[in-house]
Amino acid sequence: MKKLFIFDMGGVLCCDFNDFHVISDYLGITEENFFICAGENFKKLLDGKINSNEFWVRFSLRYGKKVKEELFGKFFNPGINQETKDIIKQLKNNSRVVCGTNTIDSHYYYLLNQGDYDIFDAVYASNLIGISKPDPDFYWHILRSEGVKPEEAVFIDDTEENVLSAQEIGINSILFTNFDSLKTRLKNLMIIHKIKKNKCRGSIHRTRRKPGRINPTPTT
Repeated sequence: MKKLFIFDMGGVLCCDFNDFHVISDYLGITEENFFICAGENFKKLLDGKINSNEFWVRFSLRYGKKVKEELFGKFFNPGINQETKDIIKQLKNNSRVVCGTNTIDSHYYYLLNQGDYDIFDAVYASNLIGISKPDPDFYWHILRSEGVKPEEAVFIDDTEENVLSAQEIGINSILFTNFDSLKTRLKNLMIIHKIKKNKCRGSIHRTRRKPGRINPTPTT
């Protein structure tokens, strides 16, 4: 039985989280041009070196117009994959399960306020720990914090580059594509012998904003 499971958030537990295309349409540019305007500042945002407000100030200089709203928060409306959540619940019966996520401040605090991280024993968010995947130090940070060796961990992510980088340091890694493939891979690892599907297969629970909570912005 493996000691530690590390789950990615966006694309694994959290779905409909990618708001880049919506933001690009709103700004009247292509997604490619969005990332040109973002440049190195998006990586700095992921690593918590700048906050969202500073990002949009820097973005505006390249965009040629002032972006007056915090668009990452404005268009972020994710759902939760109930089948993945059920797997996590079952794994927690015998193992420790944590979240290892590349995220930004507005998305992190939104999900935090919704209680979507509550299922995990701990959350390692790139914007808070100052390192993002696929940097090997991201995984080493989690392993050191949890007190486990690479071979004692299983990492699940929907991005191949992240999976490969985790494998390179000795972590058992699974590329997430869908619930059935994850179930099969876990069975192959002799971790889960039986997983019951949710009666409403593929059902998505969409989060709702809770009133009266203010999303703080980490200092840079």
